[in-house]
Amino acid sequence: MTLLTGVPLLVASLQLPQAATARADSAGSHPVSVTINAMSPAAPGKDDTVTVSGTLTNDSKNPITGAHVGLHRGAALNDRSSIEAVTKRTGYQPGADGEEIAKHTEKVDRLDPGVSRTFTVNVPVKDLGLSADGVYPLGITLSGHTSSSSYDQVLGIDRTFLPWQDAAPAKKTQLTYLWPLISTTHLTAETGADAQQTPVFRNDDLAAEIAPGGRLQKMIELGKNLPVTFVIDPDLLASVEAMTKTYRVHGPDGPMGKNQAVAMQWLNDLENAVKGHEVVALPFGDPDLASLAHHGKSVPSALGHLGPATELASKTVDTILGVKPRTDFTWPVNGAIDSSIVDVATSAGAHNVITRSDSLRDDGLSYTPTAARPIGGGNTAIVADTQLSRAFEGDMSKSGNASLAIQEFLAEAQMIGLENPEQQRSVVVAPQRMPSAPQAQAMASALRNLEQASWVQPTKLGDAAKAKPDPNANRQIPSRSAYPSFLRREELPIEAFQQIEDTQTALDDFQVILAQPERVVTPFGNAIMREMSTSWRGDDKGAAAFRTSVRGYLGGLTKKVRLIPKSEATLSGRSATIPVTVQNNLLQGVQGLTLRLTSSQPNRLDVGKSQQIKVDGGHSQSFKFETTANANGLAWVTAQLYTADGKPYGEPMTFRVNVTEITATVMLVIAGGVLLLVLAGVRIYLQRKRAAAEETDDEENGEDNGGSAADEKGDDDGGTGGDAPGQPGEPTPDTGSEKSGPSGSGEKVDR
Repeated sequence: MTLLTGVPLLVASLQLPQAATARADSAGSHPVSVTINAMSPAAPGKDDTVTVSGTLTNDSKNPITGAHVGLHRGAALNDRSSIEAVTKRTGYQPGADGEEIAKHTEKVDRLDPGVSRTFTVNVPVKDLGLSADGVYPLGITLSGHTSSSSYDQVLGIDRTFLPWQDAAPAKKTQLTYLWPLISTTHLTAETGADAQQTPVFRNDDLAAEIAPGGRLQKMIELGKNLPVTFVIDPDLLASVEAMTKTYRVHGPDGPMGKNQAVAMQWLNDLENAVKGHEVVALPFGDPDLASLAHHGKSVPSALGHLGPATELASKTVDTILGVKPRTDFTWPVNGAIDSSIVDVATSAGAHNVITRSDSLRDDGLSYTPTAARPIGGGNTAIVADTQLSRAFEGDMSKSGNASLAIQEFLAEAQMIGLENPEQQRSVVVAPQRMPSAPQAQAMASALRNLEQASWVQPTKLGDAAKAKPDPNANRQIPSRSAYPSFLRREELPIEAFQQIEDTQTALDDFQVILAQPERVVTPFGNAIMREMSTSWRGDDKGAAAFRTSVRGYLGGLTKKVRLIPKSEATLSGRSATIPVTVQNNLLQGVQGLTLRLTSSQPNRLDVGKSQQIKVDGGHSQSFKFETTANANGLAWVTAQLYTADGKPYGEPMTFRVNVTEITATVMLVIAGGVLLLVLAGVRIYLQRKRAAAEETDDEENGEDNGGSAADEKGDDDGGTGGDAPGQPGEPTPDTGSEKSGPSGSGEKVDR
């Protein structure tokens, strides 16, 4: 059985993920499956004994008898393509697999159908007959006979590789291994309605990743003692840091998170692990550079997020880990590039683009060139080796797959040095972005074995970027049409970037009215960066749902500042005050808004000047507009809030105003009342004048006739009890409140 790995160039991109499955199905026509589960030491010295252990399984319907397990050593391989050829072989080939090493076999008396048993074969290195330095294929066979054959034959075989180097080379291969700490998107834009702004997570899956035994916990535990360069998505750090405090899990009745201790322990372990290591920070959220290049460039402002994401990356890592990271590297998904991707990747100041040799190919070279390639404009392509980078994909939880992957990795690494021993090369390994725990374990095992070997020298990514380029290496960036179609199908569509732009525009309009804009800008700005994450590949529905949730939540917040609907208003005079109420249901105050009224009939109703708005959080406030009516009738008034730059904010509010200016009937009533007052005044005047004249005549008559003026007056007083109106004793009508003019400007109106 063999593991179908190492297929070169772009074909490897399509076939290698199925390596583990291919290995399990490669027994061919052999009745027995042989699986090598371990080989120790992986890179032996001349005084060592090679121990190979594994499992035998009888897949036939007949028992196997008189069998034994033996080890075969083939001839040294000449190049890396020979390693690939060995992995493709399934059946036993005597010439290629070599003779069995005598006296180092394990006897198997009987193996019944469907039964499995383990085996162990020990062979001293001196008995292997290793001559020159090189990679030797090793085969483990089960030889015996069945009921249908009376002679011994090979009934099953599995192969692995033995890298052999008697002495250290004069020029060791420099090898840089990237150790990625990247996860999917976990934090939402939503925060709690409290001073601490309690974060809300999409789910609690991150806790499982960072808990003991989890994928990310294993990455730290294994990586801290390995010669690796940590490559970190700062969003992961920000998310774990948010878990160290109070947090909630999203949902109608989302529970409060309970993994604060796990989060604190993980961050503490990571802080200790990165000491003495180089740390590279990807732009915040690990944006999908290919999607941006192929679709985002069509949307204004989409590329504008890369600069802030890079700045935030440096600040986040420095703040949480106390380490100043390098931010001059970008890493497109799978290392696949074209000219547009390079343009986008370098647009925010990162002049080193991590690509892969199945994208920037060197078909004409017989050896593996140095990773660093100048590509113009002061930019450098860091070309990771495809075979080494993909060595640990597939199911590494199966010991047989992991063992073969480790041995093949060591063999490939050694062969690079043997290809051109006079020329030192610098090689970079960029594994899958999110290795599983078993994959990480296999990677770590390979690196530990590589440290003990004498043909490799570990280096940092920064040193690899500065290595002297090979003048014969390919520096021609592929065209856009060369980008793999299966990767293109996973990209974010242009509609995604249009929705992102809409969310950013809404955020820009919202933040300018807030008294504390940072409470909104920070969570939403980070969420917008997460919407462009590489981790959304293969999850179109999840990506769309996340974008919709961010936009919907922002829209809900903006609607918390609104105009209260108003019923019909009635103006019963030429001028009056119309109140309009602004409601602010946010926790913080709003300011910088202008409230403006617009009349549908400006000649009939003047609604006054606009007003600056400032409302405290959780309050409603009415703003009064001095209006002037010029004619009777109905008018529609529209109230609208505007931001400082003149953009409408929120929905307009329209209400009807009924202008009931003083009518002709009212004027007649008032005029009649005035006329009555005038007539009453004239009558009183005439009566008093007549009474005065009569009194004068009485006095004169009294002197002449001796009559009494008092008696005359008494008769007149008796007449005041009559019904005649207008007499001096009659009450005067109350006209003090009557006005002929319109009502004052302070008069209230119906709302």
